[in-house]
Amino acid sequence: MSNRDRAEMIRVLFAAYLTNDRKAVVDAFTDDFRFTSPYDDEIDKPTYFSRCWRVADWIERHELEKILVEGDEAFVAYKCLAKSGKQFRNTEFFGFAGDKIKRIDVYFGASYQDGVFVKQK
Repeated sequence: MSNRDRAEMIRVLFAAYLTNDRKAVVDAFTDDFRFTSPYDDEIDKPTYFSRCWRVADWIERHELEKILVEGDEAFVAYKCLAKSGKQFRNTEFFGFAGDKIKRIDVYFGASYQDGVFVKQK
């Protein structure tokens, strides 16, 4: 799988989140998928979907600012804009196994409400 294909796979994954296409996301992950964030440490695929999957009707859009792919790894920096006026930036590290996503590590960035910085609690 080429770097371009992996970058496109990431774009498709973000689009699937916005349309609540859970099946597309499930199918994109390996069976031994792992997810880490400031709230989750190496959780498995079933735990990810029970704990982290939620309807994305609160999101207006994602702005994928940068996708850097090198071999079986990628970094994605994006801005998420909520319908409420909240927005935040995150960076995600992707690990691939063949044509599937094996892991995602999320790093949270700053949050804003209607363009004003909001300190996290």
